[in-house]
Amino acid sequence: MSRRTLRAPRISEGLPFPLGATWDGLGVNFALFSANATKVELCLFDQAGKQETARIELPEYTDEIWHGYLPDARPGTIYGYRVHGAYAPDAGHRFNPNKLLLDPYALAHIGELRHVPEIYGYEIGHADGDLSFDTRDSAAFVPKCRVIDPAFTWGRDRRPKVPWESTIFYETHVRGYTIRHPALRFGQGGTFVGLGAEEVVSHLKDLGVTSIELLPIHMFADEGHLAATGLSNYWGYNTLGFFAPDPRYASGLGSHVSEFKAMVARLHEAGLEVILDVVYNHTAEGNEMGPTLSFKGIDNTSYYRLLPGQERNYINDTGTGNTLNLSHSRVLQMVTDSLRYWVTEMHVDGFRFDLATILGRESYGFDEGGGFLDSCRQDPVLSDVKLIAEPWDCGPGGYQVGGFPPGWAEWNDSYRDTVRAFWRSEASVAELAQRLCASADKFNRRGRRPWSTVNFITAHDGFTLHDIVSYNEKHNEANGENNQDGTSNNSSWNCGAEGETDDPAVLALRDRQMRNLMATLLLSQGTPMILAGDEFGRTQSGNNNAYCQDNDISWVDWSRLEQFSGFYQFVKRLIRLKNDYPILRRQRFMTGDFDEDLGVRDVTWINSTGEVMRPQDWNDPSVRCFGMLMDGRAKTSGIRRPGTDATLLMVLNGSHDEVEFVMPPCSGGMHWHLILDTNRPSMTSGRAYAIGTSSDVVGRSLMLFKLES
Repeated sequence: MSRRTLRAPRISEGLPFPLGATWDGLGVNFALFSANATKVELCLFDQAGKQETARIELPEYTDEIWHGYLPDARPGTIYGYRVHGAYAPDAGHRFNPNKLLLDPYALAHIGELRHVPEIYGYEIGHADGDLSFDTRDSAAFVPKCRVIDPAFTWGRDRRPKVPWESTIFYETHVRGYTIRHPALRFGQGGTFVGLGAEEVVSHLKDLGVTSIELLPIHMFADEGHLAATGLSNYWGYNTLGFFAPDPRYASGLGSHVSEFKAMVARLHEAGLEVILDVVYNHTAEGNEMGPTLSFKGIDNTSYYRLLPGQERNYINDTGTGNTLNLSHSRVLQMVTDSLRYWVTEMHVDGFRFDLATILGRESYGFDEGGGFLDSCRQDPVLSDVKLIAEPWDCGPGGYQVGGFPPGWAEWNDSYRDTVRAFWRSEASVAELAQRLCASADKFNRRGRRPWSTVNFITAHDGFTLHDIVSYNEKHNEANGENNQDGTSNNSSWNCGAEGETDDPAVLALRDRQMRNLMATLLLSQGTPMILAGDEFGRTQSGNNNAYCQDNDISWVDWSRLEQFSGFYQFVKRLIRLKNDYPILRRQRFMTGDFDEDLGVRDVTWINSTGEVMRPQDWNDPSVRCFGMLMDGRAKTSGIRRPGTDATLLMVLNGSHDEVEFVMPPCSGGMHWHLILDTNRPSMTSGRAYAIGTSSDVVGRSLMLFKLES
């Protein structure tokens, strides 16, 4: 359609705030930040998003905000922007009004991205590369924005506010978790509706987890190279819209916002928190050779970190081509506005930040007092929800485990690696002891608490629990990269056979190793995170990088719940133990220091002879069996008074040999009662052991004892 045939709706100046498209009951205010544009046009489309019906120049420019008010616009209005300005890649500017752009503040989207040459700001194949200029219209090939009415009847919805020390995270994917659930009706699987269904929520409640951590649900795009091979960005770490849930998780056209809210309400009703995995470190536009879809065409030099003196190129601390510039006040505002929106309007309970080191990196490097981290800490909304960092990226000084400020929790890969290695008879007992005590060597500073470490054995990225004990090598052939993608450092052990086997000895060892790993996770100090499906032996057939596999490789197979019912019951029992014994989720770090007033140590390390571990025990690489005695009389707060928790003894044997473990001294008339044994998972009541008697600890097993009269 030529521009002369487009009608021109009436428009007034409107307001520069709030940013985005805001329905006020009478009309819609449109506001878009761009510091370097020369003109901004609002483009309206028919309800299918196919035909452009109007192109309107925003009439006002205030404080670098372009804005206008359409009294005739209503919820359901489909729109996008064309932004005019210099096309000078060498100076960092990539304005091209031929490219329809998404509003960074859009609350909903329709349509799909098609990877065609028209979506690029330059001419594909031109000798000048991205210095060339493409004049073709991209509107037919890109998603559009949709104005919404945010009204929703929340009823009595309240955030569960699970205390940190009682939190158990459960990481899952909306689509992969529910698409094969046998109890869901047609059209519910793979959607927000399915995740909020009674049958799914009942499983989560029965298991005993408290907080559901969802892989990215922000509107995202598939990369071109994946689309060309029939694959997709299944995980969703390729965001295009930070304020909108992705339409592909909706069960009905245009209903994804309300369906997300309804899902949250149902999970809250069951006492479950909703945590979003969010990706504010980069966008789907890639590097200088990537498409022009939103930020790049709105104001490239503001939204992205560019190489100083080489502004044609992007700083790539993410490994994905670009890095958002959170040092810019408007970009920082966009991110914090987005976070507040998801808390206040969508009622989520917290966030896990992908590659969070980037969010704390200023021009001079990572700073735990940087702008974004300070913004979160002082914000009355954001400081009241759970904030979890993935504390690493591939930029300079990118590894920051333990380096985030008070109020933040962090994924702890040192915990993962140490625990996996210990049960392979590799990690030292000294290293494991640190991890069992909430990694105090990394986190016990500035008044931080043991919950600051998010302990995990598995996550979406890597092997599942079943595959850790079933594969020595990754098997990523289906990804189409000749098995070169994904890490080769898995700290896994197939227990004697690679992949599926019917060898009963191998299967028995695998089952015990799974119990060992899960028991270690749930009996350690700190905040545990379980990967969805691990509780019933989910497998990805050895694929440790299933980011592009929207199929049976990644989808949860619910039929395994019956096959691994014994293991499922064991995991439930571990979670009950975590809940029943406060000593397993202390709010103070266990240090092993002697309390003169109370005459106790909060934790004492015991060797197999029943004596306190000596320096030579810690330094002996052959020592694989030791005990962790957690004394319930140790103080639980700064007040000088004894605790009243149970006293527990956890014995771990990481060697393949059986070890005779002597029970350590305890108060007169007291005995050690066995309450858990990974070698006998169905045991519910074990024998009592007096001081000086010994227990045979099977090779590669864990036992838990309680001190009782």
